[in-house]
Amino acid sequence: MLKKLLLSAAVSLLLNACATSPTGRSQFIYMSDNQVDQMGLQSFSDMKSKNPISQNSRYSQFASCVAQAITQQTGGQWEVVVFEDETLNAFALPGNKIGVHTGLINLVDNQDQLAAVIGHEVGHVLARHSNERLSQETAVSTGLSMVQAVSQPQTALGQTALGLLGVGAQYGVILPFSRVHETEADTIGLDLMAKAGFDPRQSVNLWLKMDKASQGGQPIEFMSTHPSHGSRIDNLNQNMSKAVQLQQQAWGAGRQPRCTK
Repeated sequence: MLKKLLLSAAVSLLLNACATSPTGRSQFIYMSDNQVDQMGLQSFSDMKSKNPISQNSRYSQFASCVAQAITQQTGGQWEVVVFEDETLNAFALPGNKIGVHTGLINLVDNQDQLAAVIGHEVGHVLARHSNERLSQETAVSTGLSMVQAVSQPQTALGQTALGLLGVGAQYGVILPFSRVHETEADTIGLDLMAKAGFDPRQSVNLWLKMDKASQGGQPIEFMSTHPSHGSRIDNLNQNMSKAVQLQQQAWGAGRQPRCTK
């Protein structure tokens, strides 16, 4: 009888945990989005209290302008913060939070290149990759403790939770997204930036620029936590024709961002 009950519970869990990503990929997700959003909110609040925030108003306006154009395509209210940090990084967290490092703003040549990074990061959030990672790596019984652990990043469990959430590198823990997640975020991000009216072709230039910077010895935190696979640019180019059409449609609808740093 006990075995039957356990089997029934397991089957119920699997059925309830089935989800589909924006690209149509099947996902295993059992944690509630509210739980994961709370983790994102806690992490972002912690980062704002412990890491210097840029006082450069031009940088803040530039990042907010780009992020706002992209998130208008997703809906919801998003908070954008520019951190005073020379590493080339940006991130987006569940709970609609976006962080951009000054090092990345200094690197990009234009609004479109920054849009490529922010679109990619927002893509991770839209595809619920943090929830998927947490669901895959933790047992149901530890789900609540993982949520609580985020408020204690100095602990081993807290570092694991932050790594799975996608911000572990901020605390010295690197748990990169998988190849599947990276490719999916690239695809979603490319469409997002194009729908917002940015030039999707600049995404390729951005990754080439990132690669060149890494060879020059610059700290590429973005690339350490988001591995640059050889197929990344090929994947972008395969989806470029559709993205360019989306940009043309956006321009026809009057969506032509003008963000300058």
